[in-house]
Amino acid sequence: MKFNIRGENLEVTGAIKEYVEKKISKLERYFDTAPASDVHVNLSVYNDEQRIEVTIPMTNLLLRGEVQHVDLYAAVDLVVDKLERQIRKHKTKINRKFRHNGSPKHAFAEMEKQAGNIAVEDETDEIEIVRTKRFNLKPMDSEEAILQMDMLGHEFFVFTNDQSGDTNVVYRRRDGKYGLIEPNVF
Repeated sequence: MKFNIRGENLEVTGAIKEYVEKKISKLERYFDTAPASDVHVNLSVYNDEQRIEVTIPMTNLLLRGEVQHVDLYAAVDLVVDKLERQIRKHKTKINRKFRHNGSPKHAFAEMEKQAGNIAVEDETDEIEIVRTKRFNLKPMDSEEAILQMDMLGHEFFVFTNDQSGDTNVVYRRRDGKYGLIEPNVF
């Protein structure tokens, strides 16, 4: 694994870098051969909270974890636990699929070797929609949509932009500010 460690509002010292690399390298035990992918680590500090974001893009799998904690080293431990759970879940899912089809038990390692010869099972088998809600999209500007969202106590609000006519979404960010999602029309 090749590490790309960045610090945001934080100086990445040698000790921090060594600790992050040591902990994330433990994920290699889940593979027969160490993945040749890059590991993107973003460390940041906001309002006395340490945040770590780890992204490991691999063939047929994207591992991603994000944790906020008051202690940076604890955050690193927690994000590694998250990534381990993702790997185990994916490995179990793949092995279950291949056991069902009569393939070898260690299909996860084979998937890494063959890079794309194995189709990953759709996650739609596990997704269950328990509620459907319909509503009319009222034309309004983003400020009015934010007021409606706050009034309803929701984290996001879908509306029709009164100027463009497109469907937009406003949402409350973790930092307390607001975001706007607009469609990109081609």
